[in-house]
Amino acid sequence: MTSAGHVLVARLDSAGDVLLMGPAVRAVAARADTVTFLAGPRGRAAAELLPGVDRIIEFHAAWVDFTPPAAIDEAVTELLARLRDKLPDEAVIFTSFHQSPLPLALLLRLAGVVRISAISVDYPGSLLDVRHQLDDDIPETERALSLTTAAGFPPVGHRLAVRAETLPDIDEITGGPGYLVVHPGAAVPARRMSPARSRALVAALADAGYRIVVTGGPDERDLTAAVAADRALDLGGRVDLSGLAAVLRAADVVVAPNTGPAHLAAAVGTPVVSLFAPVVPAARWAPYGVPTVVLGDQGAACAGTRARVCPVPGHPCLDGITDEAVLRAVAELLPRAAPSAHQKEIQS
Repeated sequence: MTSAGHVLVARLDSAGDVLLMGPAVRAVAARADTVTFLAGPRGRAAAELLPGVDRIIEFHAAWVDFTPPAAIDEAVTELLARLRDKLPDEAVIFTSFHQSPLPLALLLRLAGVVRISAISVDYPGSLLDVRHQLDDDIPETERALSLTTAAGFPPVGHRLAVRAETLPDIDEITGGPGYLVVHPGAAVPARRMSPARSRALVAALADAGYRIVVTGGPDERDLTAAVAADRALDLGGRVDLSGLAAVLRAADVVVAPNTGPAHLAAAVGTPVVSLFAPVVPAARWAPYGVPTVVLGDQGAACAGTRARVCPVPGHPCLDGITDEAVLRAVAELLPRAAPSAHQKEIQS
């Protein structure tokens, strides 16, 4: 098999988006000598977890992130310099269905990349060598694999995965396996339960006899403290992304909204109760490749709006999920969870 040489793969948004690209990245790595991952600042830590990635370049893309870089011209100049320093032979640009690959394709052409592949509904002129098109109503991971296949990189597996060697031992802080994780936060407010509802859910799970660990990032410490209260172990802000992966791997089930840690749970093989707000389609964004129960009114008035703040008073699509529904979902998934964290397979 002829080597593809040095291939750049790009996904410029958040950690969850990057994790969903894992099987497509491994497909590229199977044929490439070197894989460079071009990540945004919110996705870099996830790129570091992906098997098959040899090198990472961070670039803050003004057309992707909600807030632009402090100096767009400086960010672009630095990117072009880093690309030209170790010029890729070709590039594969991963995007979501609502994003255009063309701004990045233009920069890659300016750097000198000679072959670029991407999915594009817009006419690309000479910016793309492989302009792939498909039915977008499919999971993001399968969408990415469709692109890499069209670009000449056939799949080598469909499971999400992380590098096993990157995960620390977290038994000391969790008290060992045998717990559920509740992750209440999400970067987009419309995609998470209210703090009060999350707190009541944790109490209901604790009352049912489960040991609960509440997780969250450094900027979510107030939220996790309020949600955990005196009923759960609060790990808000206490672990980095690889530590969070280890916490999720050791869990029996993870209860989370549509957010990066739900995809991280899938990447370490843990079943997920997905508290899914329909502002984006569950068909594309639900946890991939693990036993999952999707809860939330998928026919709510906000469906498909991509709203960042819930437009419906009371946030009924998520806050209307009952304790009983979550308890049933957990009970359904528990027999399908691995007996212990150490028996869960993580691809490397």
